[in-house]
Amino acid sequence: MASQLFATKPLNVIMAEAEDTGEFCLRRALGPVNLITLGIGAIIGAGIFVLTGQAAATAAGPAIVVSFILSGIICAFAGLCYAEFASLIPIAGSAYTYGYATLGEIFAWIIGWDLILEYAFGAATVASGWSGYFVSFLDDFGLHINPRWISTPGTQMVFYKGHWAALDSVQQSLATAGIDPATLPHAVGSFNLVAFLAIAVVTFILVVGIKESANFNSAIVIVKVAIVLVFIAIAGEFVLHHPSLAAANWHPFIPPNTGKFGHFGFSGVARGAAVIFFAYIGFDAVSTAAQEAKNPQRDMPIGILGSLVICTVLYILVSGLLTAMVPYTDLNVSAPVAIAIDATGVRWGSLLVKAGAVAGLGSVMLVMMLGQSRVFYSMSRDGLLPKWAGAIHPRFRTPWISSIVVGICVAIFASFIPIGDLAVLVNIGTLLAFVIVCAGVWILRRKRPDLPRPFKTPLVPLVPILGILTSLAAMLSLPSKTWWRLLIWLLIGLFVYAFYGRTHSKVRNAPPQ
Repeated sequence: MASQLFATKPLNVIMAEAEDTGEFCLRRALGPVNLITLGIGAIIGAGIFVLTGQAAATAAGPAIVVSFILSGIICAFAGLCYAEFASLIPIAGSAYTYGYATLGEIFAWIIGWDLILEYAFGAATVASGWSGYFVSFLDDFGLHINPRWISTPGTQMVFYKGHWAALDSVQQSLATAGIDPATLPHAVGSFNLVAFLAIAVVTFILVVGIKESANFNSAIVIVKVAIVLVFIAIAGEFVLHHPSLAAANWHPFIPPNTGKFGHFGFSGVARGAAVIFFAYIGFDAVSTAAQEAKNPQRDMPIGILGSLVICTVLYILVSGLLTAMVPYTDLNVSAPVAIAIDATGVRWGSLLVKAGAVAGLGSVMLVMMLGQSRVFYSMSRDGLLPKWAGAIHPRFRTPWISSIVVGICVAIFASFIPIGDLAVLVNIGTLLAFVIVCAGVWILRRKRPDLPRPFKTPLVPLVPILGILTSLAAMLSLPSKTWWRLLIWLLIGLFVYAFYGRTHSKVRNAPPQ
C-alpha cells in the first residue's frame, strides 16, 4: 500500500532502542570532549588544506572569506536542527533515524542511501587527498613511492620540483614557468595503493572499539588544531609586517565577474560557498554517535554546535590570511596552505603543514567511516538492510562487519575514482540531508509539540525554513551533471528498497497496535 511508504517509526520504539545496554548494543563511552573532537576531526581536513585555495583562485578571490561565512550560516541553521534531534532521539543513524520518525519510511530510506554519498564517498575523497599530502611529505625526505601506486588509473603524472604530481594540478604552474610538460619524467597511475592502505588502517581502528577510535581521533585533533594555530600565528605576524602586500593581494576584494555565472563577482562568492561547503561536512557525523554518548541529551548539542563554531572561526582566519599572503590567482594548487607558509620564509613551515594535513585528513576518514557504519547499523536494525550490517562484535561492541564492508568499498572508491568526481557527489548529498533534517524538526514540532526536548531549535519554523532554503540554494549553484548523478544514485537506491527493504521492513511488518 502506498500509505505504508510513509509509515513512521514510533518514537517509543526508538527511545527503547536508545536505552538498551545489552551485550549486542553499542557501548556508551563518549563524553562532550570526545564529541567535540569527533566533530572537529571530521570538519578540519580537505577543506582547509586543499579546497580553500582552489575556490579562491577559480570562483571568489579574496572574498572566499565571505564564502566561508555563507557556508557557515547554512550549516548553523542545519546544526541547530541536528542538535534538537540528537538530544531528542539519541540513537545511531543521524538524519536517517530522524527522517524515519517524522517523514516516513520512504524518506528514511532515501536519506539513508543519500548518506552513503556523504560518508563513504566523502571518506574516499579525503583518502585521495591524504595520499597526496603523505606522498609529498615523504618526497621532502627523498623517499619516492612508485608513481603508478599513488594515483588512480589513467592519471598522467610528472616529476616536478622533486615531487611526482598529477599533470592537471601543475599544468598552470608549468605554463607560468614556460616549461613543456613533455620534457619532464612521465608516468601513468594504476592504483592508489597509499589511499587503500590508509583506509585499511582506519577500518582496523574502528573495529577495535569506539573508545579507542575516539581517543585516537582526539589525539590527532589536538595535533592538527595546534598546527592550524601555528599557521595562523606565523601568517598573522607576516601580514602585520607586510601590510602593503596584504592590501595589494586583497584588492579587489571581490574580483569583477568574467561574464560567466560563478566566475568571480557576487555569483562567484556564491559558487565559492557551494564549493568549499565540503570543508564543513562532518559536524553532522557527531549525531551518528548519539547511541555511544554517555549523556546524549546534554552532550550532543555541545558536540555538534561546539565543533561547528570552533571550525568556522578557524576557517575565516585561515582563508583571510591565505589570500593576504599569496595572490589568489596562484592558489589553484593541491597544497595552498604550504605555498602560503613558504612565502613567509619559515622553511620548517611547509613540513609542519604537511604533517598537519596528514594527521588532519586521517581523522576525517575515521569519523566519516564511523558515521557510515552507524547508519548501516540503524538501517539493519529496522530490517531495511540485511542482518549482517547490524551485527555487533561481542568483545569490541562495534558494528564490525559493517565497518569492514564500508572499509572495503571506501578503499576501492579511493583507489580507482578521481577525487574530483567523488567530491561533487558528497556536497549535494549532504545538502539534501540538511533539507530533510530541517523539514523533520518543523514537522515534529507540529505533530508532537508535547515531547520533552532537552535542546530546542530557536525560532521555529523560521530557522528550519531558512535551513531548507539556503541548502536548496547551495544545491542549485552546483553544476547540472551533479544533479544527474544524484538522481541516478537515488534511483539505484529505490531499486534496492523495492526488492529488499520494502519486504523486510520491521515497521511495515509490525502488528497493528
